[in-house]
Order: sequence, then structure tokens, then C-alpha cells
Amino acid sequence: MVKADGAEANGTLEQAVRQALQRIPAPGGDRDLVGAGLVESVVVRDGLVQVAIRADRAGAAGLEPARGEAERAVRALPGVLNATVVLTAHRQAAPAPDPAPAPAGGGHRPLGLGGAEPPAKLLAEVRAVIAVASGKGGVGKSTTAVNLAIGLSRLGLSVGLLDADIHGPSLPRMLGMSAVQPEVRDGRLVPVEAWGIKAMSIGLLVEENKAMIWRGPMVMGALTQLMGEVEWGPLDVLVVDMPPGTGDAQLTLAQKVALAGAVIVSTPQDIALLDARRGVAMFEKTRVPVLGIVENMSVFCCPNCGHRTPLFGHGGARAEADKLGVPFLGEVPLLLDIRESGDAGTPILAQDPHGEAGQAYVAIARRVAEALRPHLRQDRV
Repeated sequence: MVKADGAEANGTLEQAVRQALQRIPAPGGDRDLVGAGLVESVVVRDGLVQVAIRADRAGAAGLEPARGEAERAVRALPGVLNATVVLTAHRQAAPAPDPAPAPAGGGHRPLGLGGAEPPAKLLAEVRAVIAVASGKGGVGKSTTAVNLAIGLSRLGLSVGLLDADIHGPSLPRMLGMSAVQPEVRDGRLVPVEAWGIKAMSIGLLVEENKAMIWRGPMVMGALTQLMGEVEWGPLDVLVVDMPPGTGDAQLTLAQKVALAGAVIVSTPQDIALLDARRGVAMFEKTRVPVLGIVENMSVFCCPNCGHRTPLFGHGGARAEADKLGVPFLGEVPLLLDIRESGDAGTPILAQDPHGEAGQAYVAIARRVAEALRPHLRQDRV
């Protein structure tokens, strides 16, 4: 069977990448990265290369020099437009709870929900890390995360915003930072600053129109690096804008960071609330407190006559919060200004803090800050 030109080019470049990795010594021995079996995967598409190197938690620091050398070697190859080399971790099999012998052959155990292994010491200078999540896409989660972060900053807190949606990063556009390149200082990325917050997104490191075609381990590795290799500095709160659903990124964050809580975003209609319910259940299983539910697009406000229409119903998120026994954080109306301000890179809370939407986000930020009070200095809330 004859390959298409694109597939043939990708295959040739992948072979060149693997040959380059064979020239990178593995730490602690006389073998290279490939010979030592440390190359988890190589993904090549249209000049974009992503390499995952297997590393356990104890050996990650020792592999970092080889990771950097590998990334430089791959980027220098002809035909490579951009390359990323990440470390991925597999948890070791846990001891059995009884003296029974381990199964023959051993192997990796699945990622456990709320397991006994403590999270890695990431984000040590951040007092509270919170996730903004949704069970499905299209409910305004990223808009909520951006404006929540700005709202917390306006309450006097030092705030960071991490875009954890590796496949579909949107924060650079929403913050007006699409053309910004983060500075690298002493081998660590420096977050960009906008609207009173520090922010970082994979979208700042790749071209806006390039698809991130990464497998699960690479997504988890990239997210870990965005937490551990970014110079966040001391922060009161880090808001993490999660991808929709309950997949790899959610589990990675819940297992590697001691989350102070999660904010669930939903629209009022039943189908969105069904997915929001799954999001609440996932965080409960990973022992992450649910700070509350936000009802977004609660009611449509006509920009011409001001008439209010519940396009997606109204009050469903409040009723769901009551049913699940979690706080209801507030309603955000469906306004044209919210969409236009986000597209323009000026979040509505920065553009019109005293308007209806701005005040809704401020009220939500106050409720979240109050819930985080045990994690913060008393003079900051």
C-alpha cells in the first residue's frame, strides 16, 4: 500500500526523531534514551513533534537534562517546525492491603481516585488552587474562569490563571495575549500578566491555528510542566481552567495538587446539568471540595429592548446545587457584551466592572473567596 505524501513525510521525520533520540545518553548508564526504553511515544504531524519520555517521580529531576537536550536535538532537525519533549510518570504498583503475593508479571496499576499516595510538591508557593470545570463544552467555563480570576484579584488577592485545556486553549485570545511570547528565565517560563493576574497557557507557546494532537500521557506531562516549570511565585489563588469532561487532565490535577476546591459551571437546561452532575461526582471521588455551581447563560437580555428571556430555562443550576447539597454561587446572564469583550481580549469584568455581568462575577468571586478563607491569610479576605 502506497502512503500519501503527508503520511510518508511524517513517517520519515519520525524515524529521524528516533535516530536523534538515540544520540542522547540516558542518565545513570551507558545506554541512550531509546535503548533504555524511556521513549514513551513520538507523535509527528506536519512538522510538529511531541515526544514523551517515561520517568517515575523519583527520577524526574535526573532526567531533566536529557529531556532538554533531546528537545534541542529534535528542534534542530530539518523539517521540524516546533518540538516539545515532556516527562510522563506512571505510578508504581501499590502494596497489597494483605500479605497475599503480587500477581505474576507485576505491571502498572490504574490511576486511583483519591488514593493514599500524596501529591507531588507542585505549586508550593500557592495558598489555594481551585479548578473551574464543566461536564461538557460550550457552557462558558473559560469565560467564567477568566472573570473569576479577575474578580478575585479585584478583592485584593494575588491571582494566577492556568489554562489546562491543552487541546483547545482559549485564554490567550480572551485575555488579549495571542501575540505575546512568555519570557524564559533561568530555564523556567515566566507567566504573562494581564488585567491584574498572572497567566499561562499552552496557547502562548504554539501557533493559534495549530491543532494539539497529543495522546493522554503527553497531555498529562504538559499539564505537569505548566504547573511545575512556570515561575508562578507566591500566589493567594491559582485558578485552573479545566478542559470539559472528566478525563486525563482532571485526574492529573486532582492527584498531583492538593486542590482547595472546584467550581462547576453549567447552563440551566437538563442536558447540561446532567453533565455537571458527573463533574461534581468526579471531584467528590477524588476528595476535592466542590465550592459550588455557577449558572451561566441564566437568562438572555435583549440588547435593544432589555427584555429577559430564559432561552435555556432558568434556575436549574440552583435546584441542582440544592439537590446535591453544594453551594450555589450565582447566575450570569447571557449578554452580547460578554461575548464581544471576550473575543476582543478585554474580559467583561475589566471592561465594565459595574455592569450587570461584571457585578455578577464580583458576587461569585466574593463567595469563592469566602469559601477559601481557611487557606488564605486573614487580612486578604
